[in-house]
Amino acid sequence: MTFSEKLQKAVQELNLNQKQVCGLIGKSKGSVSQYLSGKQVPSRTAQSDIAVALGLAPNYFEEEQAPPSEPEKPIIVERIKKLLPEEAAIYLGLSKDTIRRGLQQGVFPWGYAIKTSENRWTYFINANRFAEIEGLLCTNEGGE
Repeated sequence: MTFSEKLQKAVQELNLNQKQVCGLIGKSKGSVSQYLSGKQVPSRTAQSDIAVALGLAPNYFEEEQAPPSEPEKPIIVERIKKLLPEEAAIYLGLSKDTIRRGLQQGVFPWGYAIKTSENRWTYFINANRFAEIEGLLCTNEGGE
């Protein structure tokens, strides 16, 4: 399966539109369109960065698929567990506004913010990376 096909499948399974993909991976609409159409293939490093930004394993686009003669098996997309800015604020003893501003300014290595309109932002905090960097113990409760 090509990079383009894997990206299309991931975007579909994650229920994302092209604009959301652009915001998550930090690429222009033109670049994402080129990736989805197969006209352009990013470097391996960029592919890994795209996978992580979409909440996928870093080697998602490198993994070998079954030969075409075999029936295609569905791709199981494992989603990254997320934290809300309010939850991160509690763990760190900071205000939620401080967390939001830090995410907007790109100062926290475990998350980021995407400006969706003039006064609105969407936040993403990778719960596992947050726990690892901040020295918190992560537990899998509820079978997740």
